[in-house]
Amino acid sequence: MPLDDGVTRASRTHPPALVKQGLFYADDHRLRAPWRIALFILVAIATYLFATLLVTPLIPPAATLDTRALLSSYLTVLSVLVAHVVALHWFEPNASWTFVGLNPAQATPRTIATGLILGVLAIGIPSLILILTHNLRVDPSPAGNWWTATSQTTLFLLPAALAEELFLRGYIFAVLRESIGWKRTLIGTSIIFGLLHLQNPSATAESTLLVIIAGFFLGAILLATNSLYAAWMAHFAWNWTMAAAFHTAVSGLGLATPNYHTTSIGPTWLTGGPWGPEGGLAAGISMFTCILFLYATSIKQKDERLVSGRKGVAEP
Repeated sequence: MPLDDGVTRASRTHPPALVKQGLFYADDHRLRAPWRIALFILVAIATYLFATLLVTPLIPPAATLDTRALLSSYLTVLSVLVAHVVALHWFEPNASWTFVGLNPAQATPRTIATGLILGVLAIGIPSLILILTHNLRVDPSPAGNWWTATSQTTLFLLPAALAEELFLRGYIFAVLRESIGWKRTLIGTSIIFGLLHLQNPSATAESTLLVIIAGFFLGAILLATNSLYAAWMAHFAWNWTMAAAFHTAVSGLGLATPNYHTTSIGPTWLTGGPWGPEGGLAAGISMFTCILFLYATSIKQKDERLVSGRKGVAEP
């Protein structure tokens, strides 16, 4: 059904005079994009605070920081999902989960595999090259169970990647794309993505720039596949490859590295130093290559349809 066909939810629930006020409502009787985004963020924050109040008393005093961080990740995912449900029901008349790339039909095996492969190759190839060129070195670590450590790492990385994708490249990305176009949306969300990582250990201007490029990389996957699941899988696979396969830092964060770990012995501008390989020029070149590939093979052909998340974007 067209957005402006018939009587929308907004016109039924708001007085006509208020609906016509240009400050709050657009011509299609929906709240303007900034207000929808602000309310979405407020719902997510309120849900997270409420959930934290409910769950905190249940956490054993002896719980480790890792356990608390894992719980926080899952609560963040829950909170942003609740915000999506509220936004799609109240702010987006006639919209479905397709609008935010989360329709089950957008999670086909091919789409999921595309995200995983892109995530692994984009960081795996430059990391291997850095090892072969003696800029990264694999050193021994205290013995441990790789499977146990990897399982714990996976349980942490899956919700962490999903939370970031839901927040920046879910509803907010869809609303901005519809309002200002996909190019400006990609630029804006990628910059915010980089700035949000300034709080991580070992953050520098260079690492922030590389995370911004990573935002372009993940946004390009979303645009090429029209699936947030693909972006989530790429984000997870990228982090997992560094943490579980190479045993390096991930965005400055150190995770379990039983039996071996990978150390930077080359220049920080190339290897990323303590931030991890994703913070160096090698990873930047790899991501740029992937972005150009996605643009040439998919995004360029979809350019006109990607202007709006509601109009003419074909489902996978």
